[in-house]
Amino acid sequence: MKSASPTREAAVVRQNSTGPVWGICVFLALAVLLVFGQTLWNGFVNYDDDLYVYDNPHVAGGLTWQGVSWALTYSQIGHWHPLTWLSHMLDCQFFGLNAGGHHLTNVLLHATTAILLFLLLRRLTDALWPSAFVAAAFAFHPLRVESVAWVAERKDVLSGFFFMLTLLTYVRYVEQSKVHGSKSKMFYGLTLLLFAMGLLSKNMVVTLPFVLLLLDYWPLRRFPFPEQSVTRTVTCLMVEKFPLFILSAASCLATSFVSEKIATIDRLPVSFRLENAAVSYATYLWQMFYPTGLAIPYPLELHNLSSWKVAGAVILLGAISLVAIMRRGKRPYFMVGWFWFIGMLTPAIGAVQISYYAHADRYTYLPQIGLYLAIAWAINDLTASWHQRRIVLGVTMAVTITALMICTSIQISYWRNSESLWTHTLACTTNNFRAHNNLGNALVPQGRLDEAIDQYQQALQINPNYAEAHNNLGNALNMQGRLNEAIDQYQQALQIDPDYTEAHYDFGTVLMRAGRLAEAIGHFERAVELVPDNAGFHYNLGNALLQNGQMEEAAGHFKKALEIQPGFARAFNNLGVALMRLKRMDQAIGNFQKAIGLDPAYAEAHYNLGCALDSENRLAEAAGQYQKAIQLKPDYTDAHSNLADVLVAQGRLDEAVKEYEQTIILLPGSAEVHFRFGQTLQMQKNLTAAKTQYQQAVRLDPDHQGARQQLHMLETP
Repeated sequence: MKSASPTREAAVVRQNSTGPVWGICVFLALAVLLVFGQTLWNGFVNYDDDLYVYDNPHVAGGLTWQGVSWALTYSQIGHWHPLTWLSHMLDCQFFGLNAGGHHLTNVLLHATTAILLFLLLRRLTDALWPSAFVAAAFAFHPLRVESVAWVAERKDVLSGFFFMLTLLTYVRYVEQSKVHGSKSKMFYGLTLLLFAMGLLSKNMVVTLPFVLLLLDYWPLRRFPFPEQSVTRTVTCLMVEKFPLFILSAASCLATSFVSEKIATIDRLPVSFRLENAAVSYATYLWQMFYPTGLAIPYPLELHNLSSWKVAGAVILLGAISLVAIMRRGKRPYFMVGWFWFIGMLTPAIGAVQISYYAHADRYTYLPQIGLYLAIAWAINDLTASWHQRRIVLGVTMAVTITALMICTSIQISYWRNSESLWTHTLACTTNNFRAHNNLGNALVPQGRLDEAIDQYQQALQINPNYAEAHNNLGNALNMQGRLNEAIDQYQQALQIDPDYTEAHYDFGTVLMRAGRLAEAIGHFERAVELVPDNAGFHYNLGNALLQNGQMEEAAGHFKKALEIQPGFARAFNNLGVALMRLKRMDQAIGNFQKAIGLDPAYAEAHYNLGCALDSENRLAEAAGQYQKAIQLKPDYTDAHSNLADVLVAQGRLDEAVKEYEQTIILLPGSAEVHFRFGQTLQMQKNLTAAKTQYQQAVRLDPDHQGARQQLHMLETP
């Protein structure tokens, strides 16, 4: 196919020197770090950051082969994006759960993407300052904050990075193919590979093949000008991109099998979704020019989507589209930029329901580049005849970018923590029951339970069928000791959503503490059935079975928890307890040792290991473990008591007396401890003191036969 060289618009300023290019790249890098660098002092927020990072054991454990396997197969959170999971794991490998490190990765990816965008446009058009403006507007617009300042939205900045690399390699492919270069196949292969990596980061980039077709029209000018044999040209270009379309189709197919997506499709009428889509397009346009009141999430206006809003949005979109098509000859960049925006937003605009909100700032991350491009080149053309063009445009550009940087800096401050985020969101939106719920979740860890309960209740006033708020309200009420009210909330949550996994788990936890083990086991079993790869669910089910005396079953679930999360110290400990009760002492000892290896400061594991060694008559080792448990937890009553018994068995009576004295200080109401202390004193021939201890044992437990017998012997002449 014959193609003209890339556009060199007459009015575009040409720059042959690489100095300004490097200067702009450095500016973009430093300015992004300056503006978004404040996120390095932000924490995680309680909106998916828990699911993506700090409460996800597969991710928090760092980069492991088991984690890689999980990332490739897990899709229950609503997306299949294994590369995003791996990036989070890599962050945990280097930074642990230090939120600043995770924010830093987002900032660096965003800065790199902005620089790549500038280099791409510069290579395509030779237009230095329009390219710089587009890159800067992309980098610093307040609508970028959600994508960059939110750790869980790593998928945006990661897919954007690969999106830009894909476009750059495609341009290199086109350049090589025009001269029949030997590297054209290599660059095409790289284009496919980088596009695949973008899809594995977030499938929002499925529309990239259409973006390439737009770039073929302008500025690559691979379509015939004037437009002749358009059908043949389009056919050739479509065939050329067939492998890319195959990748897009495969990504869409994978997403269609994601359980969360299937669950939400068709919940809303098609007519409402189409109306909301039109209004959302118009909203994104408005927010680009007037970015105030930005929040997360924007609730759907099920009853407030007025017909005039819908009609106005449709007319606006239709008019701009018509102008773009009619002016495609003289202003090809306008059509390319406009349909870049329209097309890239299509997967997330809501015509096919993928979420429960009206629109989201993060969806504009890549689509809005098209609008910046259309505006920048339109201004460049319209001002071509101005005498003071450079000064006017330079000042305008500087003022615009500075204003965007200031607005973005303010918007980032709202992401400082969960409380500030949701307080701001509630100030910007109405009827936002999810924001009320999440603000409640932010208040609970601070011990502000009354305020949290008020937030949950406000959420339920707006949406009485919000199962998550019922469950969270139940948790808060339980923390206040209002057990019956808490149980009522769990039951309501499960009545609304019988498959609500967290409600089954939380309800089971409360029932287990209340001693209603059979009911608790039933709820834990349901949670495990719904989410079989959750180590915590298996662990708590094992605990309930352990308390219920079902040792074999308990051991099985502890083992399953360890298969899922090999570094789960508490599961090793409790598996050891189950095995110890099953008289499998060697296995029990091994599991206690593994728990201690993972967590040397785990006092309970040291104590349990002492008990197992004690039962095997390995008294010196047992004493050492009890002493270690006491060092870690000085008020560990059982460890003091058992250590005293072991010291008696070793004949170390003076040391045993000290341990019994400490045990009685911690647990003065135990008749058995007084009795054993009395026996030790009697062995020391301290009969008066022994008699006192036996009397105290009888006073506490009149039916304690051992104490009564010993007391009778001492009182008999």
